[in-house]
Amino acid sequence: MPEDVERESMEYDVVIVGAGPAGLAAAIRLKQLAAESGREISVCLLEKGSEVGAHILSGAVIDPVGIDHLIPDWREKGAPIETRVTEDHFYLLGPAGGLRIPNFLMPPLMSNHGNYIISLSDLCKWLAQQAESIGVEIYPGFPATDIVYGSNGEVRGVVTGDLGVARDGRHKDSFTPGMRLLGKYTLFAEGARGSLSKILIGQLGLHRNREPQKYGIGIKELWELRPEKHRSGLVMHTMGWPLDNRTGGGLFMYHFGNNLCALGFVVHLNYENPYLSPFDEFQRVKTHRRIRPFLEGGKRIGYGARVITEGGFQSVPGLAFPGGALIGCAAGFVNVPRIKGSHNAILTGTMAADAAFAAIASGRSNDELREYQSAYESSAVYRDLKRVRNVKPLWSKLGTIAGVVAGGFDMWCNQLLGFSPFGTLRHGKPDYATLKLASQCKPIRYLKPDGVLTFDKPSSVFLSNTNHEEDQPVHLKLKDPSIPIRVNLPKYAEPAQRYCPALVYEVVEEASGPRFQINAQNCVHCKTCDIKDPEQNIVWVPPEGGGGPNYLSM
Repeated sequence: MPEDVERESMEYDVVIVGAGPAGLAAAIRLKQLAAESGREISVCLLEKGSEVGAHILSGAVIDPVGIDHLIPDWREKGAPIETRVTEDHFYLLGPAGGLRIPNFLMPPLMSNHGNYIISLSDLCKWLAQQAESIGVEIYPGFPATDIVYGSNGEVRGVVTGDLGVARDGRHKDSFTPGMRLLGKYTLFAEGARGSLSKILIGQLGLHRNREPQKYGIGIKELWELRPEKHRSGLVMHTMGWPLDNRTGGGLFMYHFGNNLCALGFVVHLNYENPYLSPFDEFQRVKTHRRIRPFLEGGKRIGYGARVITEGGFQSVPGLAFPGGALIGCAAGFVNVPRIKGSHNAILTGTMAADAAFAAIASGRSNDELREYQSAYESSAVYRDLKRVRNVKPLWSKLGTIAGVVAGGFDMWCNQLLGFSPFGTLRHGKPDYATLKLASQCKPIRYLKPDGVLTFDKPSSVFLSNTNHEEDQPVHLKLKDPSIPIRVNLPKYAEPAQRYCPALVYEVVEEASGPRFQINAQNCVHCKTCDIKDPEQNIVWVPPEGGGGPNYLSM
């Protein structure tokens, strides 16, 4: 961020970065507390998407405990939470068939009965309406691109991105400098691998004595099914094929709304084979005889991708620091076996809001919200994550079949006995360090898409409504531009061209030799490259405000 640019400043009591469920919950809770106590509190919420919900992508089956706590009368207020789960199926797939895992073998916490199938994007739009109706100022299209620190290193606020900067860095006629938005406290709710949250965790040592954060990439399609094939309330999860036993992940299928089906595939990013393409594995699983019949005759109407935090209990960083806090998936509160995090995002957002409001009411500012850290450690969120803490490391260490069995045993022990025979297992390597050399692995042959059931990346990106201003600096930064061809290509067959679900990265063969090409305009902001690049050479930063996908009902 150029230091010689003159910037205007605006001051608020609380600045919130990110209009996902955590950020919106925090904003609403702050205003609720102000109304209850008869005080005034100013709240500013920044969202990098063109509108609230534009960058929100999730399965999603939601546990209503979070929204019940935040807005108890959400039903009367018309929240888009309507489709109750009626069927809950788990399958272990093989190439030719599948074995259904009986529900009675699953720990009670894995049951989805009482939960709802929703579009999280639509829910966030509704939450934004609730927030604005009680006085929250929401600014979509304004990414936070830098942190403002005070003289003692405390966080004082953020800087929004400049507009009108050309690809070569010069200021166009339309140049408008970003603003400094200052707060007594700043809450970071950027979601998984948030660009500023990542900086704070590193600079402030918030990850000290924690395990590395782990991630999965979730790729999702929205389908409109034929009415006779739609089973409202059906929830299906699979594991196994087409992934090998050493690679974690699986498919989800949720039937909701008016003949809609949320179909997605998660691949754990600690996979080993550099030839693996999560996108193409997703296309392949749709051909399975357990999945294909639902989709035949239907129409794909949406596409997107986003990383998911999977480290859980062991990987949650320190939450509070002088001047601010991490909430929601910026800290990583996803319950991996349940594939749920929205309820915990809402609950941690309200916890941080409670702590910030009490601090401001007592005359404090820009100090550490230790009360939030304490609230988390005595909360249902903490207990929720602790009892499933070994599922991910067991899966990683033992593979899908043995790991899932061991994880189920561990969850039953926690459920019935209140303790784990494994203690608390470690995750080990960060995801970028798990790739084997290409010479140690076999290339994976993926069939050509048929354009009916299976698709290519360009047509998929088109459905995400992704758009970026072309004449702007590339927001995918290479620390060393030579590494993709000089190091990653010979060692790992340059995996970026496969792990990216949007065809952002290509190796182009030319007469002078291979060239690494970045198609930044395709980026759906999933953050996979920032995590999985084996040399940690790619850094994702926010593009110009409003750029990226524009998801509808995702």
